[in-house]
Amino acid sequence: MIYLQLLIGFLRVGLFSFGGAYAAIPLIREVVLSYGWLSDDKLSYMIAVSESTPGSIIVNLATYIGSAQAGVPGAVLATAAAVLPAFLIVVLLTALFKKAVQSELFHAALDGMKACVTGVILATGAYMILTGCFGSAQGFSADVPAIVLTAALAAVYFGARKVRKNGMSPIVLICLAGAAGVLAYGWR
Repeated sequence: MIYLQLLIGFLRVGLFSFGGAYAAIPLIREVVLSYGWLSDDKLSYMIAVSESTPGSIIVNLATYIGSAQAGVPGAVLATAAAVLPAFLIVVLLTALFKKAVQSELFHAALDGMKACVTGVILATGAYMILTGCFGSAQGFSADVPAIVLTAALAAVYFGARKVRKNGMSPIVLICLAGAAGVLAYGWR
């Protein structure tokens, strides 16, 4: 039964995730919470870990959850289910739309999707910042260290963009955020 749940859950994520992993976070959250695979807090931690490791968030989470729920076979099944729809869609679209790519209507549709995906990514980021700094609607509590760290990291990021043309390396920012988190909260 768990194999079927992993297959269906991550096929949904893989099939309906358009625009990259950040845009898929609300869908991942809904699937993971509906099956009870992770709590909302644990999912937020896993998203942070997945963001700072190689590979996409979807693949990393699918592999982790599949492994936690059903061992190596579950990890393989969940990962395959997450990537299979994108692979099949790309193969199908490549075959069908070789000429459509040159159409202005096609490019207009993609531009509209880009705007929608940007909005979903911004909303997800705002949700993660707000829940990380102030808790959820059920358990509101201001986390002062998280607020200070978020403001400081934002200042460092945007300050670096003012000083340097290309800004700060994401790797350096991730390392700074990790070190600041360890200093503020200790090693867990």
